[in-house]
Amino acid sequence: MLSLATDLDALTRFGRALADPIRCRILLALREEPAHPAALADLLEISRTRLSNHLACLRDCGLVVAVPEGRRVRYELADERLGHALDDLRNAVVAVEADRTCVNAVRNGCC
Repeated sequence: MLSLATDLDALTRFGRALADPIRCRILLALREEPAHPAALADLLEISRTRLSNHLACLRDCGLVVAVPEGRRVRYELADERLGHALDDLRNAVVAVEADRTCVNAVRNGCC
C-alpha cells in the first residue's frame, strides 16, 4: 500500500506537469500517439529548445519516457494509464465547470 507521502509526491509531480499549458499540450499530443521531438515542436508550434526543456521536466516527473530509435528518440507517455487519467481529469473538470457553484468564479478567476 502506498504511503501518504508517496501519494502526495505523485500528485505533486502530476500537478507540476499540468501547471504549464505547453506541458499539457505535450501530454495530450502523446496521449494520441508517440512522437519525435521535431514533430512535436512542429505540431505545438514552439521551438525545439523550448520543447526540450518541457520534455526534460516531464521526464523528471516520470510522466514521459524517451525511447531510442537508432539515432533518433521517440517520446511517449510513461504508462498508458496516464492517458486515461488525462481523459478522466478533463471530463471531471468539464463536468464541474458546467455546474459551477462559485458565484464569483468568473470575476475572481478562482474556479
